[in-house]
Amino acid sequence: MTIAIVGAGPGGLLLARVLHLNGIDAVVYEREAARDARGQGGMLDLHAETGQRALRTAGLTDGFRAIARSAGQDLRLLEPDGTLLLREDTPDDAPLDRPEVDRADLRALLLDALPDRTVRWGHAVESAGDGVLRFADGGTAAYDLLVGADGADSRIRPLLTDARPAHTGQSVVELGIPDVDRTRPDLAALVGRGNYWVLGNGQSLAAQRNGDGRVRVYLSFYDTAEDWLATSGIPFDDPAAARARLAGLFDGWEAEVAALIGACDDTVLPRPISTLPVGLTWPSTPGVTLLGDAAHLMPPVGQGANMALLDGALLGLALAAHREDATAAVAEYEREMFERTGAAARQSARVQEILASPDAARTMLAFFQPG
Repeated sequence: MTIAIVGAGPGGLLLARVLHLNGIDAVVYEREAARDARGQGGMLDLHAETGQRALRTAGLTDGFRAIARSAGQDLRLLEPDGTLLLREDTPDDAPLDRPEVDRADLRALLLDALPDRTVRWGHAVESAGDGVLRFADGGTAAYDLLVGADGADSRIRPLLTDARPAHTGQSVVELGIPDVDRTRPDLAALVGRGNYWVLGNGQSLAAQRNGDGRVRVYLSFYDTAEDWLATSGIPFDDPAAARARLAGLFDGWEAEVAALIGACDDTVLPRPISTLPVGLTWPSTPGVTLLGDAAHLMPPVGQGANMALLDGALLGLALAAHREDATAAVAEYEREMFERTGAAARQSARVQEILASPDAARTMLAFFQPG
């Protein structure tokens, strides 16, 4: 059986690793030219019962513990006027329930666990069907089983469903402060070792300490049209002016919000947020399936990467258990995946509603500390 995985994200690589451990070959086709062709983004919190479970299945627990940051679980939650509602400082000996891990480190761990030539770089898929992948450079590759692990804009998803991602109303601008301990020790102390959230009035600022010393700053606007970033008047081609305009949108918030925005470098990345319908399913179809964001794109509130990793692990185990019947393996995987990720998507949608609410900080506090 020839297994083709499209997309070298966490889910696709985890699937290839579990298949390799079970003596099953697979090829991962990735549109990026090389493993270091672009930055991989910020941090992920990997949950013990999902993402970490997947890494255990892949035999990568020791490697994960070497790159995980327990202190990344620290949290400071504030209202726009600066009122501190919650401060959680993680003890040094605390269990790794939801540690942060750098996306680049996680990807390197997964790539290094695969045989050479498992990942074929520079293979951008244009279309697929009838057992053939067609690439942008004119090349082709045959498959018996095709797994779409190619994210929000999946080229494989249309083989199974007409569903498309839709804008959630959230628009995000990512900024960053490099080498924060050296350049701005005052802001380093403010943010702490993990996450610093200021929520309310339909907006938020989330600052996150990364393992490389950078603080990534995410500014979110929750009641926006799909084209809001293009029509907002924020001059994204002029970083200094963009920072000034963004700071103005948080006028009246605590002074530290403006200080965090003002300390950022010239990285200014606008991102509209979209999701797939909650509870999306499709009829099981021989020869093709999906995992990760290609199957169940959710708001960025901590579930997506965890679900993708577990998708890869469980699909790999199902294929190992049904070596002579991939159709049965895919059907078994999809039944479990639909139920599990449907529940995660509903919870993620609830968190998204809280973040968009006028009294988001206190509502989120109640979510964290029910009763």
